[in-house]
Amino acid sequence: MRIRTIFIILFLPMAFVRAQQPNNRDSLLLQLVKAKEDTNKVWTLLHLAKYYETNNQDSSVYYLEKSKTLSESLRFTRGIFYYYQQNSIVSFTRGNYEKAMEENNTALRLARQLKDSSLVIMMLNHIGIVYGLEQKYNEQLDFALQVKNVVESMNDSTRLSGAYHNLANCYNNLKQHRKAVDYALLSIRIYVVYKKKNDYINRVYATLAQNYEGLQMTDSALYFYDKAVQESIRLNDKYAEASIYGFISGLYADRYQFNDMLKVSEKSLALARELQSSQMVASALYNLGYANFFNGHNSEAKKNITEALEISMKDSLREELINSYADLSYIAARDGDFKTLIWAKKKTDSIYEIVLNNEVVKNTTELEKKYETEKKDNLLRRQQVQIQRKNTLNYILIGGTVTFLLISLLAYRTYIQKQRIQQQRIRELEKDRQLVAVDSMLKGQEEERSRLAKDLHDGLGGLLSGVKFSLSNMKDNLIVTPENMALFERSLDMIDGSINELRRVAHNMMPEMLTKFGLDEALKEYCNTIQATKLLEVRYQSVGMDSPLDKSTQIIIYRIIQELLNNTMKHAAATEFFVQLIRENNRLNLVAEDNGKGFDTELLQKRRGDGWTNIRSRVDYLKGQLDVHSEPGKGTLVNIEFNI
Repeated sequence: MRIRTIFIILFLPMAFVRAQQPNNRDSLLLQLVKAKEDTNKVWTLLHLAKYYETNNQDSSVYYLEKSKTLSESLRFTRGIFYYYQQNSIVSFTRGNYEKAMEENNTALRLARQLKDSSLVIMMLNHIGIVYGLEQKYNEQLDFALQVKNVVESMNDSTRLSGAYHNLANCYNNLKQHRKAVDYALLSIRIYVVYKKKNDYINRVYATLAQNYEGLQMTDSALYFYDKAVQESIRLNDKYAEASIYGFISGLYADRYQFNDMLKVSEKSLALARELQSSQMVASALYNLGYANFFNGHNSEAKKNITEALEISMKDSLREELINSYADLSYIAARDGDFKTLIWAKKKTDSIYEIVLNNEVVKNTTELEKKYETEKKDNLLRRQQVQIQRKNTLNYILIGGTVTFLLISLLAYRTYIQKQRIQQQRIRELEKDRQLVAVDSMLKGQEEERSRLAKDLHDGLGGLLSGVKFSLSNMKDNLIVTPENMALFERSLDMIDGSINELRRVAHNMMPEMLTKFGLDEALKEYCNTIQATKLLEVRYQSVGMDSPLDKSTQIIIYRIIQELLNNTMKHAAATEFFVQLIRENNRLNLVAEDNGKGFDTELLQKRRGDGWTNIRSRVDYLKGQLDVHSEPGKGTLVNIEFNI
């Protein structure tokens, strides 16, 4: 069985003081040459180390060591702190988690010595991340929740975005993908709404894509992976870019798109070699070998896997060894080389056995520690019993008083709880009544639209067509002057225009395509109609819309998209509009995006325009979730999810 190699893309609080320092490498190097042996030189060295952090880690380590030596000679505690903080990032990106934890604990001690709460939060975050790398996911989640609570109390939107991203990673590790998606979207929303500089937005997009992949929403996963790659290139974050290509390679394998898998694996390998990360190179070689195997290139696949095995054995990369030996067995089976097949299979089994034995040793050690702790607890408990016997009378009196207070408190809490339950039931009944009212209103509106459309088309439309036919017949039998003939022709043209306008109004009230051919075809025709006017470039895409929806659901979704498009044409000053419908099992996702002037989403809570009110009422009726992302000058993205 194939084990997919996952490159860890994590939130790391990257900003530190002295933001006024230049971030251009040449400027920093020039400043370093001119610098005196003081704290300013320490900051320059740290900024250079940060510059190389994600694209040349050997250079990053070199400048970090220089900064540490100078900071120690100056007794500059803050400089020493940032040495350990940044070095921990390099350590765990290289896979040395034990060293990363030691450096994080040292940095945490220095942060507390400096009495800087923001630095303490940063290092608590880092420690939680390393727990995640060690697959201690409950401990990681505990640290992430502690950080979230502290940051929320500080009302710091920048740190809150990072805390939400960290929680998204925690829930991803625990396979709670829906919660992970919610927190990733919260992180992105803060970035969009508050316009904060975000040097890790590419990693947030990657986390969101991973969890959409976990929910089997592969189209959404590919969409956000693409955004993550674009942002990584913009930020020159080559480590993240290479990692994301590794994710995309695995996703293409699951989708049986092996040619695409081959191309993206080659990109991942090129970047991994540039970064000089043995783990990333081995993983990228494995993915490339797997892609070549699926494309029938056995010799190339064997070459890739052989190189991956050499690197993995040299650096003791167990997961990459397991993957590579397994892939080698598949290649040998296809070539008929059963000797290599059996050898590779035995290698895979032996590594699994080593991993299992290590887990047993680890669990045994933890049990021994737990036993010693329980032994100490039992001794302490016996001492406490002796003390309690000496103070029995006092305890009885205090216990009686406390018991009375507890009973009173419990009675009061029971009363309050009953009141809350009753209020909740009243609210639920009120909500049900409102939904019934909305249902009746929407059905009444659509029935009235349908009746009016039919009356207009069949009644008034037929009457106007009859008038036109009568006048056309009279034209050849009348003797009129040229001036009157021109007036006569103009009158016929006006009747034609009236008939066309009547048909357009009737079609908008109840599209014939919707009733005859369903939602997907009706939306295609509607978007093509808007496209034909050349007022707006409209693109429509649908996935999984082959199965029919309930008629009332189709009408409501059609009206929502119609309202969104009308809002864009009236208010957004946009030139492009993209709408996408994705249906996966019982979940329907609607995405609408334009490149217009955007707006402040806070205004939606204050304004009560009919357009957004109608959209909200229809989304609430279908019990959907509406998310609007926009800011002035950046366009608008509307994401709606329904359970159908």
